[in-house]
Amino acid sequence: MMTGKVTTPRLSFGPEVTPYSAYARIDALHALQRPRTGVSAERSFVVATQVMELLFGLLRHEWTQAQQALRADDLDGAAGALRHALNTQDVLAGSWDLLATLTPMEFGSFRDELGEASGFQSYAYRYLEFLLGNKSAAMLAPYIGMPEVHTGLTVALGSPSLYDDVLAVLHRRGLPIPLSHLDRDWTRPYEPHAEVQKAWQIVYTSPGYGDLMELAELLLDTAERAIRWRQRHLTAVRRAMGAKPGTGGSSGLSWLRRAAEQDLFPELWTVRDEL
Repeated sequence: MMTGKVTTPRLSFGPEVTPYSAYARIDALHALQRPRTGVSAERSFVVATQVMELLFGLLRHEWTQAQQALRADDLDGAAGALRHALNTQDVLAGSWDLLATLTPMEFGSFRDELGEASGFQSYAYRYLEFLLGNKSAAMLAPYIGMPEVHTGLTVALGSPSLYDDVLAVLHRRGLPIPLSHLDRDWTRPYEPHAEVQKAWQIVYTSPGYGDLMELAELLLDTAERAIRWRQRHLTAVRRAMGAKPGTGGSSGLSWLRRAAEQDLFPELWTVRDEL
């Protein structure tokens, strides 16, 4: 039996940084962790926050790819992008484990350094909420001083959400999506409609719509994970600071609880009453 020759990796790069460090900009990445106190828990907080921000950006990329595929009627491409995004969402929800055991004393020891900084100010996360259809023009206000970000979010606010693009696919397949849901003010939050539920009922109960039913199930997988992330956020905050007001001026737990209770893709849930 022949075996492959074992070779050792290159170990010497002279004065150069390793190709790995150069490609992924590892030095720059680690230089971004700059806790303001000597409290050990603050480093975990900073790292967890930065990891989430990176994952927000990746998730936006994947959902945008799914949208582009939907607009080209490439349902296989859209399904593939959504599946990749599910993995990202799982890692994102799991990133709360880094903060799961943060005690009120630990958080309180560096909380003042946050000032008015709060996660709801994350523009990367705001892009995701707009893609999911949770639209609010008021949420553009924090980014007035960031013109490029403000412009990008304004475009996202006024564009169809992921679910809007899915409904457009259903319409092109001859399903009864009302005109009010094909050409509307995209800056407004999505409102459920009985005809949309009827269209999904046809998808689930009629032959010839297997690809659309697969898409529907992927959307529900997406919704479940988005809700799970919000719930993990709520639980982590409740454990670390109780019902105190949020650093950004919100009501803290009640603000997060309201967000965690928001439904996504509502007719995909209510149609189950009829199946």
